[in-house]
Amino acid sequence: MATRILPAVGDPDAVRSLTTLLSQLPDAEPVAPVADSTQLVDTLARLAAESVDELPEVVIVHERIGPVPALELIREVALRFPAVGVVLITSDPGPGLFQAAMDYGARGLVALPLGYEELASRVQAVAQWSAGVRRHLGSAVDVFTGTGGTVVSVSGAKGGVGTTLTAVQLALAAQASGRSTALLDMDLQTGDVASYLDVQFRRSVADLAAITDLSPRVLADAVFRHDSGLALLLAPGDGERGEEVTDRAARQIVGALRSRYEVVVIDCGAQLGGAGAAAVETADTALLVTTPDVVAVRGAKRAVRMWDRLQIRKAEETTVVVNRHTRGTEIQPALIQRITGTAIAATTVPAAFKELQGAVDAGRVHELDARSTVKQALWALAGELGLAGAPEGGRKGHGHGRGHGRFRGDRGDRGDRGAAGFRRRKDGAG
Repeated sequence: MATRILPAVGDPDAVRSLTTLLSQLPDAEPVAPVADSTQLVDTLARLAAESVDELPEVVIVHERIGPVPALELIREVALRFPAVGVVLITSDPGPGLFQAAMDYGARGLVALPLGYEELASRVQAVAQWSAGVRRHLGSAVDVFTGTGGTVVSVSGAKGGVGTTLTAVQLALAAQASGRSTALLDMDLQTGDVASYLDVQFRRSVADLAAITDLSPRVLADAVFRHDSGLALLLAPGDGERGEEVTDRAARQIVGALRSRYEVVVIDCGAQLGGAGAAAVETADTALLVTTPDVVAVRGAKRAVRMWDRLQIRKAEETTVVVNRHTRGTEIQPALIQRITGTAIAATTVPAAFKELQGAVDAGRVHELDARSTVKQALWALAGELGLAGAPEGGRKGHGHGRGHGRFRGDRGDRGDRGAAGFRRRKDGAG
């Protein structure tokens, strides 16, 4: 049986060299090479949509592939297409990179410049592994299909500004609009999503932290299905377990959710750690919730500057949401925009805590009255962000003169910019 081999190589010279060698391998059936990470994932998704049997047995990834870095691309392929064996070709085949490649899901590594014997040996071994996996799993092979959902991170300028309520209502609005939605609680020490939705749970995001092969089945076992239809991946009940969730684990978990759900909303809380930084950085839209008071706005400015220093996200790539807004307050959204240098959501959320108190105290915010001005505003915000339509029969929220279309799709799929800056600083700090 012929071995189908799909090269993912951006450099024209490397493409010619690799395809020449592949054409000489016995029983090899090279597929037309792809030039970047997006094209690779789209090609595999299209083939998987027809049948798992249509997928190539071997994918060869060049170390200089882009725009997604090679290791991150390998992890995505291994996660979404677990019966495909991935080989990394690199000019640095040392033990450190070898271990990292294995951790990310590669099945082999080949050194540059390419040699026939080494390439043939590695491709044959990986092809045999892939065939064995397919025989063993048969029709039960799980594949993440689709191009990936939209990820929105929700962070707080400080504690108590309404971060969790905002995240929960955005997720509920997206789910109610017919989109499969996951809500991830990445406030690892003090997460309250479970309390807001009256959930008793056994598994948490910490249970996935040490798993390198995060298959759809493993992910499904950790997700709690709420009565509202939301898929919940909750913060650990014991706050100290939050330290188990590293930035690498957070990227893998967010990537798995993105591949399985149309919308992923992440509650990042108000404290920044490695996992939260990774979530903010990989999100398509990063929201920062503040209230219109001096302390909270200072906190928002501080957070934005820190994100920029740590190379997580620039100020202009962040959208501030103003909660508990009143027309009479001295600090208005336009002033917050000038102070923080961020974009400002056109929808503001009114100060109406009496509407919320009963639902919050009962842990039933998913049952908040549809007439609630807070709910109407947050669901309108979901519409502004492109997560859902405006609530039926409800108001469109409290705008302040800015069009909301600018926040829809203007960032595109950011992918993973690699939080290298944050990881270096964390590692250097010990």
